[in-house]
Amino acid sequence: MRNFSKLVLVVCCFQLFSCSNTDADYVALTAEDGEQFSGGEVTVFNTSGEAFGFFAPNLSYDEQSDFGIGNSFFRQNWVTAPSSTTARDGLGPFFNAISCSSCHFKDGRGRPQYADNETGHGLLLRLSIPGMDAHGAALPDPIYGGQLQDNAILGQTTKGTYVITYTPIVETYADGSTVTLQKPIYTIGNLGFGALASNVQVSPRVANQVIGLGLLEAVPEATVLNFINQNNKNGISGKANYVYDIATKSTKLGRFGWKANQPNIRQQSAAAFSGDMGITTSLFPTENIPAALNGSAIPNGGKPEISDPNFDKVVFYTSTLAVPARRNYTDATVLAGKKTFETIGCTSCHIPKMTTGSTHVVTALRNQVIRPYTDMLLHDMGDALADNTPDFLATGKEWRTQPLWGIGLISTVNNHTFLMHDGRAKNVEEAILWHGGEADYAKSEYKKLTKTDREALLTFINSL
Repeated sequence: MRNFSKLVLVVCCFQLFSCSNTDADYVALTAEDGEQFSGGEVTVFNTSGEAFGFFAPNLSYDEQSDFGIGNSFFRQNWVTAPSSTTARDGLGPFFNAISCSSCHFKDGRGRPQYADNETGHGLLLRLSIPGMDAHGAALPDPIYGGQLQDNAILGQTTKGTYVITYTPIVETYADGSTVTLQKPIYTIGNLGFGALASNVQVSPRVANQVIGLGLLEAVPEATVLNFINQNNKNGISGKANYVYDIATKSTKLGRFGWKANQPNIRQQSAAAFSGDMGITTSLFPTENIPAALNGSAIPNGGKPEISDPNFDKVVFYTSTLAVPARRNYTDATVLAGKKTFETIGCTSCHIPKMTTGSTHVVTALRNQVIRPYTDMLLHDMGDALADNTPDFLATGKEWRTQPLWGIGLISTVNNHTFLMHDGRAKNVEEAILWHGGEADYAKSEYKKLTKTDREALLTFINSL
């Protein structure tokens, strides 16, 4: 059976050719060896609605057990304190969601709200004012803190709510066809504790799928920094963010978050527990409470509200979620789209392949050849996508390159295809058309393509 599969692949490969004027110039388009293994050995072959929720196949039995415990804390709801459910009480007093999975449904991606005052969908608003703290982080709003929590426990006043309206923007292809984009406008209202700062900066952030995070954490820093040199062409100039690591009290390479403002999965997870659910950890032990309130009078679930052993399981869980395998990677249209993806310059930032290092604490993540399609660097994406909110070394126009692995399964897992940092793009095509700044060249080249070539490119991206 294995030999028959190889024969079919060989036959298919000989049938795939790039366009040329003479037979002598034909070049076969073939899939790379092992290209289907997006996460190396940390790859799962599943295309169902649970595709993002599997553990790395190469975990040990004991590690699989830890994964299961972490999964339960990730998916189950937190409740207000005091409660008989002592391991999961302490929600709030202000929060956006009642569980990790509220925003990362089935370990997938959040979306903008469908209706006014809808909550728990995975989009939140970061708040800051100009300036930075002693470590280089953004300064929070003096009253409301660094995030607008649009929910509160019983007896507390909600900080506020927001609504989204949209302005249409028309993009025109070289062939004359058009696409109408939607530019979001955020209006904050129902403020419970007075006005926001007059110079407040509002940055919408949508929750991403959680797959493959540990593999990205395991990529050596030297590899990431070398990408700065590799993508220095066609106006591309990737930049590393350096951020504050609370546990080591030192500056580290930023890897996670939309602006690469977190150094590792542990701190990223603790920040989410604190900001999104109001759950304290040993890294973030302080509740998000407006200064006008007496925090000591508000019930809590202990100090911290999630213990280190339980929190460690959540971190392990989010570190070892497997990456779904590529689909249709030998298909002629997919291969043609892959070639175009490279030709127009998309791989300058969405770097296809890299290898993890040999020192990560989780053995299963070491020495893996992975295909995440990211450089984990910051790039100027232009005025249209700017949130005008600096974050450590990231400017108000810079964003971390989004990994593309799993992108084609978001619709299956999460029943939507909203993309970009705030979900403004309704699909992959619109996401490309929102690119600007350093990505102007690739976007311009994409708009020049024929409809057939554009569709092939989208088919390739959705195979990832």
